[in-house]
Amino acid sequence: MNFQRATSGVDRWFCDRRKDMGAIRKIKKILKSQPTIEGAGVHLRRAFGYYHVAQFDPFLMLDDFRSDNPDHYLAGFPWHPHRGIETITYMLDGYVEHGDSMGNKGVISPGDVQWMTAGSGVIHQEMPTGDNKGLMGGFQLWANLPAKQKMMAPRYRDVKKSTIPEVSRKDGTVIKIIAGQADGVQGPVKDIVIEPEYLDVSVPAGVTFVHKIKSGHTVFAYVFEGQAYFDRGKDSYAYEVEGANYFDFKRECLIQPQSVVLYEDGDELNVTTKDESVRFLLISGRPLKEPVAWYGPIVMNTQEELRKAFEEYDKGTFVKKGNSVVGKY
Repeated sequence: MNFQRATSGVDRWFCDRRKDMGAIRKIKKILKSQPTIEGAGVHLRRAFGYYHVAQFDPFLMLDDFRSDNPDHYLAGFPWHPHRGIETITYMLDGYVEHGDSMGNKGVISPGDVQWMTAGSGVIHQEMPTGDNKGLMGGFQLWANLPAKQKMMAPRYRDVKKSTIPEVSRKDGTVIKIIAGQADGVQGPVKDIVIEPEYLDVSVPAGVTFVHKIKSGHTVFAYVFEGQAYFDRGKDSYAYEVEGANYFDFKRECLIQPQSVVLYEDGDELNVTTKDESVRFLLISGRPLKEPVAWYGPIVMNTQEELRKAFEEYDKGTFVKKGNSVVGKY
């Protein structure tokens, strides 16, 4: 009996020590973004989407829509409905003019973010334009809403570049904090049900980026400039890879642009650069663990809820009276 008690104490000590030391997240899966055409003819790359819902919960889709060819984006995204989700648009270059059926309108400029909660229903349009060199680009992320808040009143949060804090570390790493925290600095987007973190991280060559992150949250990175090792293992066969196409045979330890890094669980992650810098989005959120019924721009929990949404859209009762959309964050 005494020996068993002593052993139990040792086991607890080791468990406590592991908890204190933290668990560094390993790569679970790498996905290479796929070219596609959406809206009225916008050419973009889809990082993940419909077929990855269970793995990325509470996130539904991430699109990379950067281009220097106006023919690939000017047709834009004409009038269309949304219900049951949040769309987060982050612009790097060019502009997106938006408007909705209730008369709200505005422009998302370089460095700005629009965090739109569609809730019970919004009908809107998004029309991109390039800068004076024809360059237009950014990202749109779709985040799911829990069942009890799918029919909440819609709202916009227009987050201007000037309100997004930027942390610069001594090693040259720069972190733009849209939501969540980094190095004790809080981003401007708060009070979101999935408790998201949304960072734009730039790491110079020869540096290791270390970041604490909530255990149990879904975490992924999207690389869009440079390359880096995204965990300590540096083994391209230690995780699953979805290639760019059937004949994509390359598996590289240094993760390249237009790649998504989906992480296993843990409370810390490490990203290490070699001879080149890297820039990536780092995004996390609390999983909802609810059923998903998704068709087009509407995401609900059941097929019956989808049927009702599209019937209301056809009847002109989709946008609920009394539900206002707030113009600015």
